[in-house]
Amino acid sequence: MEIVAKILIAVVALEHLYILWMEMFAWETKGKEVFKAALPAEMFKPTKGLAANQGLYNGFLAAGLIWSFLIKDPQWQANIALFFLGCVVVAGIYGSISAARKIFFVQALPAILAIIAVLLK
Repeated sequence: MEIVAKILIAVVALEHLYILWMEMFAWETKGKEVFKAALPAEMFKPTKGLAANQGLYNGFLAAGLIWSFLIKDPQWQANIALFFLGCVVVAGIYGSISAARKIFFVQALPAILAIIAVLLK
């Protein structure tokens, strides 16, 4: 189960690095494709700075998950991973309520699965 947990943590971290890229550097292109149902097309340019700030926070989530791989003590490694995965779950649930329901399945659900795997290892 430890390998499954690490794979799921890595998937969530990579997803948040992708979100960082999209929100910070591709908001008016890829971001427009991804969030077309949540935001009118004319709003992407004026919200570029806000999206970049949001992308930075997603980068912090990825950094925390990656950091968990570098911790030697198994209990602290699990604690740090669980903290950042919990943050991802909260962000995913909030995003699914405030922006688009699919965010729950794309963001929160993988983190929930990773939490379960960490707790079972």
